[in-house]
Amino acid sequence: MQRLWVTGYRSYELNVFNLTDPKVMVITYALKNYYQQLQQENGLDWIISGGNLGIEQWALSAAIELHPQLPHLKAAMMTPYMQFEQHWNEKNQIQYEALKKQVDFFASTSQNTYQNPQQLRNYQRFMLHHTDRAVLVYDLEHPGKPKYDYEVICHYQKQHQYPLDLIDFYSLEDAAEDYQELKQSDDFSQ
Repeated sequence: MQRLWVTGYRSYELNVFNLTDPKVMVITYALKNYYQQLQQENGLDWIISGGNLGIEQWALSAAIELHPQLPHLKAAMMTPYMQFEQHWNEKNQIQYEALKKQVDFFASTSQNTYQNPQQLRNYQRFMLHHTDRAVLVYDLEHPGKPKYDYEVICHYQKQHQYPLDLIDFYSLEDAAEDYQELKQSDDFSQ
């Protein structure tokens, strides 16, 4: 069984404020390609991600969209505490709830609402111990919230075999070019 932890930038860190932003399409395209490649190389059973707006939610949506091609691929949303979305605006809460209903599994690593940063550290530890590898949509030249997960994973790798892949901004530029070519060839063939 291959379980993949997927995380990365929050939507606001990428200046994305709606799901129709072309950046979302490119990132989703890059994640789907990554999942399919990983499936071919090592097998892939679970995409496990958090509920944060941005990469985490898009990663789960990409896994769900791939279900026709990879029917055995499951998506799990794990949050660090209960009522994770309670301080978001209504639109984001609705989006979160809709995705939560679509995933194959949902749980929180803490059965309490937010109380302290230890819940976030416990969440990271849980993710490391319940996945086989990670991919971060993260560019080392542009630190942001994913920096904390990146550092925890690098520290964990010192004592454990735990592969980590990064999809950086250069990779996303390549994905954008591929995506654009694919769209143009689809438009041309119709």
